[in-house]
Amino acid sequence: MKNIAVIFAGGSGTRMKTTSRPKQFLELHGKPVIIYTLELFDNHPGIDAICVVCIEPWIPFLKKQLRKFEINKVVDIVPGGNTGQDSIYNGLIAAKRYADTQNDSDAYVLIHDGVRPLITEQTISDNIEIVHSKGNCITCIPATETFVVVQPDSSLQIPSRKDSLIARAPQSFQLSDILDKHECARAEGRHDFIDSCTLMSHYGCKLHTVIGPMENIKITTPSDFFIFRAMVEVHENQQIFGY
Repeated sequence: MKNIAVIFAGGSGTRMKTTSRPKQFLELHGKPVIIYTLELFDNHPGIDAICVVCIEPWIPFLKKQLRKFEINKVVDIVPGGNTGQDSIYNGLIAAKRYADTQNDSDAYVLIHDGVRPLITEQTISDNIEIVHSKGNCITCIPATETFVVVQPDSSLQIPSRKDSLIARAPQSFQLSDILDKHECARAEGRHDFIDSCTLMSHYGCKLHTVIGPMENIKITTPSDFFIFRAMVEVHENQQIFGY
């Protein structure tokens, strides 16, 4: 049973307001954000292979960065689709091709955003453990603020904070299971599911969770990048000064 990371880096990052390059290729200390992310999966002993979904014009640049930073587990890079759902589907098809070469019909996938570079080795390990035992695993954090759900009649529903979680990534599944649900969505002309757990829930799957680190943010805005920079510097100081 292979564990395949599907890293989604197909977005253009309009909210980052950068003009020179997409957010996943912004550099900190000379290293692109996506390389920080890929290193975590490349160095994890439980990950067998990585498939990356990338903005097509940036694929040659990504390949150069993989060589530069010695990322060795990437087995395929495929272009993104018209929507996030389509891009993830492209990545899952790439994962299926790899699994087929390994004669592995029981492969698992860990779907992760290329712009979530602050996950931990433990988060990846927890996903592998839960997805193997329960069939899926959604990385979440506790809700720390009250949120409001607007009902169809415009009334407001306020869920209990203590019973609420916020879904993040990785989101992990048996490859054959999530591919089947993607095919169902495509057959129905649906291409607008916001993420994998939303798609799986829509088709009746019972989902399981693991709590991940609060700093596992998605770098979407300039302020997110500043948080990422601060967290990297904290980790560097811990290594140098031991605190």
